[in-house]
Amino acid sequence: MIPGTGVLPSQTLRAMISAGVIAAEPAVLPEQIQPASLDLRLGTVAYRVRASFLAGEGARVEDRLAEFEMHRIDLSPGAVLEKGAVYVVPLMERLALPEGVQAVANAKSSTGRLDLLTRLITDSGVEFDRIAPGYTGPLYAEICPQSFSVLVRPGMRLNQIRFRAGKSVLDDETLEARHRAHRLVDGPAVIDHGLAFSVDLQPREGDLVGYRAKPHAGVIDLDRIGFYAPEDYWEPIRTTAGRIILDPGAFYILVSREAVHIPPDCAAEMAPYLAMVGEFRVHYAGFFDPGFGHGAVGGTGSRGVLEVRCHEAPFVLEHGQVVGRLVYEHMAEVPEALYGAGLGSNYQGQGLKLSKHFKTVEV
Repeated sequence: MIPGTGVLPSQTLRAMISAGVIAAEPAVLPEQIQPASLDLRLGTVAYRVRASFLAGEGARVEDRLAEFEMHRIDLSPGAVLEKGAVYVVPLMERLALPEGVQAVANAKSSTGRLDLLTRLITDSGVEFDRIAPGYTGPLYAEICPQSFSVLVRPGMRLNQIRFRAGKSVLDDETLEARHRAHRLVDGPAVIDHGLAFSVDLQPREGDLVGYRAKPHAGVIDLDRIGFYAPEDYWEPIRTTAGRIILDPGAFYILVSREAVHIPPDCAAEMAPYLAMVGEFRVHYAGFFDPGFGHGAVGGTGSRGVLEVRCHEAPFVLEHGQVVGRLVYEHMAEVPEALYGAGLGSNYQGQGLKLSKHFKTVEV
């Protein structure tokens, strides 16, 4: 069932579902399977909890919920998750991982672009979004709306999970060789424990460099695509100076200077840059599927959208400043379908772009 070392592709995920390694009630839908990951679905109930938590070694999430639950919400008719609150939602999927296969989860792109912090927790878990080989048990999403309250329903897909067998990360020497062969980035490649991402604050046309979330916006129904007027939720950030000042506690949508390319036999994950470079966090949604920006499926290089939250102090962000790094991994096999190849991918060939819930912005 497991073809070799590396990130497991869509065809292997289907085999894992057939074998019961990945199980769900109701059954996993074909549209949940992505080239190198599986979308996870919300269940029917949300628990409003006093604080974020991890189960801890030897403990079940269910038992910890009994300690921290404030009240529970039936999601079946649709329910609002309030900005600033913490919720735990049992997911429809569960795992019975074999030894030698680990998993990592991350928010989906649209989830991150709404500043909707979504992390996976498990029984006996001692860190978020990481599942050790051999884990058998249920999965839960911890959801913390940061900028906007959201309306959710059972079956919605806010986060996704990726499976790995053995060592998959490309070291810098291998990454440099791949760049020479395939041009992983459209400009100079800065490679240091991954491919560096920098911020674009000098657009080729106009002066729009990003968006800042408005602090008192309305509810967003996550089922409504292309529905909301951006100006009701976002303040445009414009500059001709090549720099902006990030405000503490504010959330920004910016874009990378580099257009990147993920070859069909690779996947990638956005990792934070060193904390010493600034008082901010970049990118909640970190998976880049095989084929992202790939010319054969209409990508011709795609820029990465940066979800930026400033911490305690105002911070001057300069054009070209490195804010993150893209860690490349090899696939165990090339997926049967690539990102953007008839999969309804929302962000192939993207530039500066809000989540799919908003109407297209005329710059």
